[in-house]
Amino acid sequence: MPGSRLACVWALVTTLVASVALAQTPQYRSPAGVEYRAQPDTGAIARAQAASAADSANVDLLIRLGIAQSGARQFREAIETFSRGIARHPRNAMLYRWRGHRYLSVRELGRAEADFTRGLALDSSNYGIWYHLGVLRFVRGDFGGAATAFARAQPLAPDGGELAGATDWLWMSLARAGRRAEADAMLRRRPDSLETTNAYRQRLRLYRGEIGPDSVLAASDTGDVAIATLSYGVGNWHLVHGDTAQARRWFERAVASGGWPAFGFIAAEAELRRLSRR
Repeated sequence: MPGSRLACVWALVTTLVASVALAQTPQYRSPAGVEYRAQPDTGAIARAQAASAADSANVDLLIRLGIAQSGARQFREAIETFSRGIARHPRNAMLYRWRGHRYLSVRELGRAEADFTRGLALDSSNYGIWYHLGVLRFVRGDFGGAATAFARAQPLAPDGGELAGATDWLWMSLARAGRRAEADAMLRRRPDSLETTNAYRQRLRLYRGEIGPDSVLAASDTGDVAIATLSYGVGNWHLVHGDTAQARRWFERAVASGGWPAFGFIAAEAELRRLSRR
């Protein structure tokens, strides 16, 4: 009957709308009071949930579920997923690596640090833990400690993109720790020799003087995370060169991007707080 079919269709629409609203859960509220939410699942999470449910003892499938949730910015849900894994596999360093990363995403730095510390006690050669511990220390303003972490991460990088990222953050950390000559000497050795086209490669070109600060962002850089990442790099470069006013403008641009999961966004928030106290 037409009325019955219409009711079924309306019920389906209502269910879909409700599920989308449920997926867009609050994740982080900025110091300025802006609330950032998760994104709805486009299928990856549902597939990962089904795979993990079919083999609940498989830690790799559980990690894939947490990564899928993270891809939709469902970081708090991913934290719950990794926590379930840790309850069953308390000596799996990768679970601490991933949960610590997601705690960093929602700015719970103390919990992130605890996870990274525990993870390194289990596996001191874990690239991801050293890298993200470096980011955490950098955000806190512990630039010397960040340099130590990135120096440990750099030779462990699994591919060109990660190697560029570790090299980029190592240069920034050394420069901000007052070790600019050491930072530049590191770049001259070109440790980031593997090919990649990510945002860190573009920032490294700036540090090496191959391009100017106004050439770092291209017209094709439209994603919120890419804008936050590149803008922060330019702002930090200006800060290293003593131009606080320009640095502030670029940090504000990073935050205005909306790419709140980006490490550049997180670092820009911290920089703006530090600059406001001067």
